[in-house]
Amino acid sequence: MAGIVSVRDIMSKAVKVVRPDTSMKEVVATMNKFSIGSIVVVQSERPVGIITERDILRRLVEPCLAPETLRAREVMTSPVISISETASIDEAAQLMTKKRIKRLLVVNNGRLVGILTYTDIVTQVPKMLVILEELVRPQHR
Repeated sequence: MAGIVSVRDIMSKAVKVVRPDTSMKEVVATMNKFSIGSIVVVQSERPVGIITERDILRRLVEPCLAPETLRAREVMTSPVISISETASIDEAAQLMTKKRIKRLLVVNNGRLVGILTYTDIVTQVPKMLVILEELVRPQHR
């Protein structure tokens, strides 16, 4: 039943982005300011990478590097894995499982339009199924 729900229906549209030459100090400050666990690196409105808390731990904190000395392009995971906004939630969940990732960038003609997380799927799909259940419930007149 979840196949009728599209990525567009539950993705977050307010995606925080930075440029590849943004300092990691600024990246971390932005993530902290908005209490987010990832930020997308874009070039000409197209996603070229993603920086997650795990990337920061592995590539900045563990090697004890100064955040002002590194740029987003040096820490980001690239290439990004993305999905069309018209794809079904089933397709998105399968892709996330296959690639072992918790976030999918959502694109339209290669341009970033949103982000979908496993949390979005887990919290939103059950709500939508309850709403759709009304369609199959017999109506009493």
